[in-house]
Amino acid sequence: MTTKRILFLTGTRADFGKLKPLMLAVDQHPGFECQIFVTGMHMMRRYGYTVEEVRKAGFTDLHLFMNQIEGESMELVLSNTIVGLSRFVHEDPPDLLVVHGDRVEALAGAIVGSIRNILTAHVEGGEHSGTIDGLIRHSVSKMSHIHFVANESAAGLLRQLGEDPSSIHQIGSPDIDVMLSDELPSLTAAKDRYDVTFERYGIVLFHPVTSELDQTRAQARALVEGVIAAGNPCLAVYPNNDEGSEDIFREYARLESAPHIRIFPSIRFEYFLSFLRGADFIVGNSSAGIREAPVYGVPTIDIGSRQRGRFRHATITGVEPDSQSIRDAIRAASRRTERVPSHHFGDGRSAEHFIEALETDQLWETTTQKQLLELRNDE
Repeated sequence: MTTKRILFLTGTRADFGKLKPLMLAVDQHPGFECQIFVTGMHMMRRYGYTVEEVRKAGFTDLHLFMNQIEGESMELVLSNTIVGLSRFVHEDPPDLLVVHGDRVEALAGAIVGSIRNILTAHVEGGEHSGTIDGLIRHSVSKMSHIHFVANESAAGLLRQLGEDPSSIHQIGSPDIDVMLSDELPSLTAAKDRYDVTFERYGIVLFHPVTSELDQTRAQARALVEGVIAAGNPCLAVYPNNDEGSEDIFREYARLESAPHIRIFPSIRFEYFLSFLRGADFIVGNSSAGIREAPVYGVPTIDIGSRQRGRFRHATITGVEPDSQSIRDAIRAASRRTERVPSHHFGDGRSAEHFIEALETDQLWETTTQKQLLELRNDE
């Protein structure tokens, strides 16, 4: 097999954390070349300019693209990304384009890949995610030719969507490779790096719900008031840059004067995992509370509808965006001592399974002329 060039698209600190194990495996393989198209929040100073994380990971074949100015709508970010990526792949298309999840950057990648007849792979399709994110995730899957899914549940959903079973590869969630690695920084190292002096703490991570923009300010206010009332030390991380984030920032400003709260634009993924592993709880509406926290058995207080319909481990408590409910749930979570881990999303060998799939002729023979496969009655 001739050397294959694989282009990864990353737009956020979160998807880079998930794709990084796969990128490293490709970069270290003699039969593959790793390229990375870096865009989105990575390029924004307000969110920590996390393109530096990509550079520090040792990757050298990077293409940086600023796909937005602060405050632009999601549809403009989508169109800008399509233009930038199209121009990048026009002269020298990769052998495989890899996108992740349910962000507009992934949708842009799938659109470009499908229209340009570039073999396109979607990581972590076939999952439920709330609001417009679910529409984006399933749209990305329909325009992708290959699927790398976390578990059989996701594979089954893709089959229901008419995807060819031979195009679906169950590899687990790649970030669990990092989570279960012996190479994570110690909690002491994480606290030293980010100047955290709390002995015990929780994590606050809240994003806009794009179908409930008229409620975002009130939801963020309930979170802030609940966190302040609970009194537990917390590390709060900035929201993503979806429409509505300004309302969250306005409420987060009230946390700046709270002595038991530290606010960070971004925390490097490996250090975030170290903080998560040592946390008493995570509160908000981030998928980190649904996917990552259960791996460590860390209690999650999941607020509102953003993660509705997704996997529910015993450590996850759903609450409405009400300050008293949030306060009470935080206090209850901080008293829990038993940690029951979940392996619903993988066993920490995603990169290994990913490379095994890439090394097969079958994958590279996947047609870009997709067909909708109908389920038989016995399926």
